[in-house]
Amino acid sequence: MILRKLKKEALRIIDEDFKIIDFSFALPYTYVVIEGKRGKSLGVAMTLPEEIQMYSNEIEDVDVGEFIKKVDSLNIIERTLAIATINAVSQYYIDLSKAKSKDVTELLDDSIEKVAVIGNMHPIVKTLKERGFDLYVFERNLKLWDRETLSDSLEYWLLPEMDAIIVSGSALVNGTLDMILERSKKAKLIVLTGPTAQLMPELLKGSGVTHLASMKVLNTEKALIRLKLGSFRGFEQENKKYILEVPENG
Repeated sequence: MILRKLKKEALRIIDEDFKIIDFSFALPYTYVVIEGKRGKSLGVAMTLPEEIQMYSNEIEDVDVGEFIKKVDSLNIIERTLAIATINAVSQYYIDLSKAKSKDVTELLDDSIEKVAVIGNMHPIVKTLKERGFDLYVFERNLKLWDRETLSDSLEYWLLPEMDAIIVSGSALVNGTLDMILERSKKAKLIVLTGPTAQLMPELLKGSGVTHLASMKVLNTEKALIRLKLGSFRGFEQENKKYILEVPENG
């Protein structure tokens, strides 16, 4: 299970005592800010209000390790906070020297015909439509549907036919990434994208994910203000997009 692998690997890479100095289960993103010897690091995870079954959790200590241990919890609040914490730790350690600063859609070349976008991410969908790919857009949240959006229940059926998969990092939060990877064996390219995909590539080594397309916070204080004001675009303006390859096994 991907989330259990993330828990194990994230706890393993920590080599100093981090302190959580700010956090919130909030809209549009849940966030966690940690501080270590080299300064602060901010991690986020998309908040999925439609997934909330109860406003309670069993976290007692505001501690990096305790937060991370809840990443495979069935409680969406615990799981979202855990992913944001793992992202904060990842961003603290991540090496962007080999990162590419191009758009995720530029990873797709002429060898790819059928493309699945999991999560109705409008800018990505618009670009891929303009490039003429045979495109399938899946979405779980009914509020984000349009006339061409497919139910996520059809992913199980259609993903084995796809040459490339672009997956919202929210698949970590809602626990669907394992199924997506299992059904996407034909795909040459599987990209986890968006702010929730701030993971260190090494944490997903051998998972089947080929690339992470996310963003690095450039100004923690300004980004925090934007998050507390509930701003998607405002937060993302304080970031720099990047793409990193995920190592294969061996």
